[in-house]
Amino acid sequence: MLTTPITHPELLAALARCGHGTTILLADGNYPHLTGAAEGATRIALNVAPGLLTVDQILAPLAQTIPIEACAFMLTAEAGTAPAVVGYTEILPDVPFTGHERFAFYDLARSRDLGLVIATGDQRQYANLLLTVGVVVP
Repeated sequence: MLTTPITHPELLAALARCGHGTTILLADGNYPHLTGAAEGATRIALNVAPGLLTVDQILAPLAQTIPIEACAFMLTAEAGTAPAVVGYTEILPDVPFTGHERFAFYDLARSRDLGLVIATGDQRQYANLLLTVGVVVP
């Protein structure tokens, strides 16, 4: 029996293949899931309906399942921090966050380090989040 809050079999298998330094993209419903991410990355669709599931709803159980050492987010067109990021920092208060201009964020998401894309139904603009997997400290 699993003790993780995540029970989705494909998601658990994809997470198990991620190691230190692998990146995971939590993509909002506006993100180009196919072309805006590394070709070889596993893609899991959790975009059940508009607004379901949100990045926050997926991030919270992820934070209880894998070590996260850093986060990157997409800056708004005005080079500001989107309101969604506030919630992410509340879920991961001890993790450093770095903002990137939209096309620089796309470049990061197309990197060969990207192992997993999770498509969400989040309708907020600029709600995309790129996680870097850390290490488990015994």
